[in-house]
Amino acid sequence: MTMWVLRGLRNGVVTTRWPSRPDEYADAWRGPVTVRAGVSFSSEDVPPGGSRADQEADSGDQDLPSLCPTGAITADGEQVRVDQGRCILCGRCVARRPDLFTWSRGATGPRAAVPSRQALIVPGSAETDAAVEEARVALAQRVRALRRSVHVRHVDAGSDGSEEWEIQALLGPVYDVSRLGVFFTASPRHADVLLVTGAGVAGMRQSLRTTYDGMPDPKVVIAAGTDAISGGLLAPSDQGAGAVVPIDVWVPGSPPSPFCLLKGLLVAVGQLGGQR
Repeated sequence: MTMWVLRGLRNGVVTTRWPSRPDEYADAWRGPVTVRAGVSFSSEDVPPGGSRADQEADSGDQDLPSLCPTGAITADGEQVRVDQGRCILCGRCVARRPDLFTWSRGATGPRAAVPSRQALIVPGSAETDAAVEEARVALAQRVRALRRSVHVRHVDAGSDGSEEWEIQALLGPVYDVSRLGVFFTASPRHADVLLVTGAGVAGMRQSLRTTYDGMPDPKVVIAAGTDAISGGLLAPSDQGAGAVVPIDVWVPGSPPSPFCLLKGLLVAVGQLGGQR
């Protein structure tokens, strides 16, 4: 007992103050790949440090998508886009074409958790921003009945286990999700939020659907991680868990950080994004 008291006095408060205060660790977190601002692709481009032969061999317009094992990269003329909902953070595109791709930063940024699947495709457009705002307002209307105490039911629908480690971290002293009135429950009858990880494999589809149907209204579904959003590396389909239950909030990453998950939960219940 004395040891724990002394340790507490030495370390002080380790719990993050986010979202009431900024968190430097969250801001420095490496997120999914994004396209460098102000950069457009041209077949005449030569990557820094590479020869034109290298560029023609593996950096042409038709070969850019081949850099990604999950098909997250598309190239249309001079416009290159990355679907962060498919990105598994392998870094192949950043290593091969650092002139075009880089890592996004910040686990609490605007795309750490979004209420629109289209918003995960970067760079976006004005139409995408409008759709995100429309989805955010619609979600806010649905969750007005939820109060500060929110209960979450987590379902593993065939993940590789990495997302579960990050979810477990939410219950520890560093993130302490209960300080925000968010609690995990074993019963769908008591749940307001369904947190789904995994690609929605055949063996879990019925269980996932049964859990969703057993939750009272209003209910919100969060797809956490690349597998849940798009099927991931083994089953790239751009559906994931969305083929089984309707998704309201998408949290990209492979796996997403605890801060991303925390933001997804707060967006889902209307405590972020100007909803309350």
